[in-house]
Amino acid sequence: MAPEISLHLAGGGLFDAAGGEFSSDAPPPFWAFVWAGGQALTRYVLDHPELVAGKRVLDVATGSGVAAIAAARAGAASVEALDLDPAAAEAAQRNAEANGVTVRARAADVSEAGPTDVVLAGDVFYTRTVADRMTAALRKSAAAGALILVGDPGRGYFPGRLFVPRAEYTVPVPAALEETESLVTAVWEMRNTIPASANKL
Repeated sequence: MAPEISLHLAGGGLFDAAGGEFSSDAPPPFWAFVWAGGQALTRYVLDHPELVAGKRVLDVATGSGVAAIAAARAGAASVEALDLDPAAAEAAQRNAEANGVTVRARAADVSEAGPTDVVLAGDVFYTRTVADRMTAALRKSAAAGALILVGDPGRGYFPGRLFVPRAEYTVPVPAALEETESLVTAVWEMRNTIPASANKL
């Protein structure tokens, strides 16, 4: 979805070899793939640089760092990328450097983030517990005036009532992860951050 960005990623065989399962004492390397929500969000940011240009941007659950890199390429004043997995933060930093952009990536919970103008969140509603915590954090940022943009391919715990769709893409995905080769994925904006003049789908 974003050929202008280069990433260090794993091949689908990482999961194929175990019949779609990952067996290790370490957490699954979710950062080694670009998930559908992150791809859609990245494409949207690159196509609408005015949303992040000159602003402080926070990418939560950054994974590979692709959305953070898109924000940096689009002219953000600063970009911070957070992920609970230290390996993801390292990967995001490495990928940012590979693309010649500045991203501050660190292993931290979304609750540890400082003030920001824009929050990006790709594919963060995959379990009830994570979705509840993420929703609370995003609503807090929105209440403080931040623009909240989320990429989601229809995960079961996405709180759609809080959002308005901004764009929709058919995103290529690894079949080993999603049991399909593409997912229709939307970019959503949190309702209480929508300007009166904004266009809707």
